[in-house]
Amino acid sequence: MAEYNQWMNARLYAAARTLPDAELAADRKAFFGSLFGTLNHLAAGDTIWLQRFAQHPAHFAALDAVRALAPPAGLSQMLFPDFDALAQYRQWLDGVIIAWAGTLTEADLDHVLRYQNTRGDPFGRNFFSLLMHFFNHQTHHRGQATTLLSQAGVAIGDTDLLALIPNVAP
Repeated sequence: MAEYNQWMNARLYAAARTLPDAELAADRKAFFGSLFGTLNHLAAGDTIWLQRFAQHPAHFAALDAVRALAPPAGLSQMLFPDFDALAQYRQWLDGVIIAWAGTLTEADLDHVLRYQNTRGDPFGRNFFSLLMHFFNHQTHHRGQATTLLSQAGVAIGDTDLLALIPNVAP
């Protein structure tokens, strides 16, 4: 899923890069307004979740750089003022996710992670289930982003995870 995330984000950002800034920022009535707002939400959400995951007792060294970041104040906080800075952060973040995912063990997955949401409400949830939510959340909002791109006249092509699953001869 980390590889799919990286692959799709690279394709999404390449497609978005073809639009002028005004089109990226145009309010298209999506959950987070614009395409830029949607991409920003994904980066903010991923940062928040990775910082929560960094609290796991395994103390994942691959998350040290994310652990050191100031936490976003919320899921709509604009992390960067322009597309290029957001794209650079996204690329870096995807590298962190790939490196971190490669360190996870079966034992890490069977843990109750205690965290607070952005309002301060406490939760304790199964780490594996949270990891599934993390990747599903990305897929959900990338689907919205591809729709926004389509509305702006930009085709992104195949977005299915199936495209990355090797075909083994029957």
